[in-house]
Amino acid sequence: MNFPAEDDFHRLLDALTQCVLLHDAETKAIVWANRAACVALGFSVEELLPLKAHDMTREDVKYRREIAVNAMDRSVTEGPQSYEWCYRSRAGVHMLSEAVATYVPLRERAVVMVQFRDISVEEAMRQKLRRYEARLREYMQDLGEGVAVLTPRGKVSFISESGRRVLGLAGDAPLGVALDYCTPEDRGRLIAQLRSATRQHSTPAQRYPITRRDGIRRWLRITCRRIDIDDEANGVLVHFRDITDEVATEEARRVEARMLEYAGRYNAMGEMATAIAHELSQPLAAVRNFIEGAIQRLSQPDSVESAVWGLRAADRQAEHAAHIIKSVREFVVKREPVEIEIDLRDVLADVAYFIQLRARDEGVAVKIEQWRAPLPIRCERVLIGQVILNLAFNAVEALTGAKSSSGIVTLATVRNGEAAELHVIDNGPGVPDEALERLFDGFSSSKAGGNGIGLSLCKNIVSRHDGRIWAQRPADGGLECCFALPLVE
Repeated sequence: MNFPAEDDFHRLLDALTQCVLLHDAETKAIVWANRAACVALGFSVEELLPLKAHDMTREDVKYRREIAVNAMDRSVTEGPQSYEWCYRSRAGVHMLSEAVATYVPLRERAVVMVQFRDISVEEAMRQKLRRYEARLREYMQDLGEGVAVLTPRGKVSFISESGRRVLGLAGDAPLGVALDYCTPEDRGRLIAQLRSATRQHSTPAQRYPITRRDGIRRWLRITCRRIDIDDEANGVLVHFRDITDEVATEEARRVEARMLEYAGRYNAMGEMATAIAHELSQPLAAVRNFIEGAIQRLSQPDSVESAVWGLRAADRQAEHAAHIIKSVREFVVKREPVEIEIDLRDVLADVAYFIQLRARDEGVAVKIEQWRAPLPIRCERVLIGQVILNLAFNAVEALTGAKSSSGIVTLATVRNGEAAELHVIDNGPGVPDEALERLFDGFSSSKAGGNGIGLSLCKNIVSRHDGRIWAQRPADGGLECCFALPLVE
């Protein structure tokens, strides 16, 4: 076999940028070094020849001479051997290296070529990444959120440790398919969300009730984005967070708001109880008179026809009283929230009777101005009626306190662009400028002794219907309270 000459081999290695040391295959002594190795270690070739391992190696049990010798010996029989080694330069700088020992038979003698490169930066980066990974794992230990990757077929190919806890998965439990966790009613919605994922942006967050692997029911907020990094990270990246406590808090707030609205209706009815009692007293007194008259006529001969007339008149008065009671009961009765499509003008007509009752006893005139065309809105009819009542009662009380002999409350429905508006205008004393902007913020009132809770409740109801509420000063003085709700197309 024609082996290369040693000088030719030296010239070839000198052209490399990678560091190379040549060791005698028998004694393992250094016999030559290329230019890159001399520069990296800070020694000339002549200075390197007499050096031993302890002269140019970090003092550590991992870098004993026997380890390098064994690698060189194996390279003769088993081929190139890779191992970690730490060289020490003349200046005392340690250079962590990846070394590869290769057996090379030359014409003059057999050598072991050791190629090495500085991996200090790479190793420092690896250690830094390991520290970051350990910290991240520690930080995410108690998080109620997780990350998962779904394959194009919907299987879970990866899930974070925190994600396993969120889904109630044991450490060795199979991941399964994402749809397994959803209720049957929500699977179509989740599929649509996953299909809408793009690489540019995460999908809008959606909520799902899920059943964990341990049978516990929870709520998750899910966003997702499509990824295509490599064969193992290809599909949809899903970020999910346990929001069960948040959902429970929101539900508790909704219940509390319903109770407050219910109490508000009772409060409104309490404020006009006197007017309702007066209104009922008239038909009830008439019923009594007609019945007493009918009884007296029945004791007389040939008076059946007149007695029947009296009883029918009593029946009409009783029906009128029943209508009043029914109107009050329908407004006050506690009922489940139901949104319907209705004309705002009809909502005003529903409560106009109560407003006129209240205003009549206070000597205040009520003027109703309805818009010429329908104003269709989607709302909870009773709640929007309550807002109108609160605003109107507030206006009546402002005029009562002012002791005005010509007090007028105007209730007007109008269309303004894509919104239906209701305006409650009184010609009373109004409110100070500093109170106008914060009238609906709570604990602010336009009447003496008021706490503003009713107005704050109005703002809460209107906001829940995607509307807005405000107060302004009319051109002729007084106060104008308005709210706007979006029209239904």
